[in-house]
Amino acid sequence: MIPKKNSSRNPKRKRTKNRNWDEVFDLLRSHAQVHPTPSLNVLTEMGSDPWQILAATIVSLRTRDEVTLSASRRLFEQAATPSQTRNLTVDQIADLIYPAGFYRTKAKQLLAIALSLETCGDELPRTRKELLEFPGVGRKTANLVLNLAFGVDAICVDTHVHRIPNRLGWIKTKTPEESEVSLEALWPRKHWIEANQLLVSFGQTTCTPLSPHCSECPLAPQCGRVGVLKTR
Repeated sequence: MIPKKNSSRNPKRKRTKNRNWDEVFDLLRSHAQVHPTPSLNVLTEMGSDPWQILAATIVSLRTRDEVTLSASRRLFEQAATPSQTRNLTVDQIADLIYPAGFYRTKAKQLLAIALSLETCGDELPRTRKELLEFPGVGRKTANLVLNLAFGVDAICVDTHVHRIPNRLGWIKTKTPEESEVSLEALWPRKHWIEANQLLVSFGQTTCTPLSPHCSECPLAPQCGRVGVLKTR
C-alpha cells in the first residue's frame, strides 16, 4: 500500500500561521513589564505630540536608547514645536542632539522638515506616503510615527522586529521590507502597533543579536534558534 502524501507542503509554516498569537503577545507583554521601556515609548508616555515623536524617531536611528532619550529631551527643552525648531540653526540643533549617530545630518533633516511644515500650519501628515517625502524618513520611521502619533495600524520593522521573528522561525525573510509583508500576513492586526515596543524590549534584553539569553526566554520552547551559534 502506497502511503499517503502529506497534504501540506510546509507543515512547519502551517503551524506557525495557526499559532496562538494572543498567547505569544501576552508572554512578550509580561517580559516587557520587568524590563526597561524603549526610549521612544518613554517619550510617548510623556506626551504624543506628532512632531516630537517624528523628531525623536529620527534622532534614534543608529543611536543607543539612553542617548536618544537625553538628546531628544535637550532638543525639546529648546524647541518643542516645528516653529521653535525653525528658529534654530543646524549647528544649534546638532549641538543639542549630540552625540546621537550622524547628529549633523539629522540636524539638517530636522530643520528641513520643520521649514516644510510652515506651509501647512505645522500639522504633520497622517499618511505613510506623505511622511516618506520628508528627508531622513524611511518606512520604519513613517510606520512608527503612524503608530505612536496617530494610532494607525502598521508594523514598524527595525532590526529587532526583523531579526527575532526570523530567529524564532516564524518567517524567513532577507530584508525589513519583506519582513513587514510577511508579518502583516501572520499577525492579527490588533498586535501590529504594540509589536515594535515589545520586540525592541525583548531584543535589547533577552533575544540579543549575539549570545541570546535562551535560558531566560519565555519563547524558548517554540524557538527554532535559526542562525544562533551560542546562547546563555
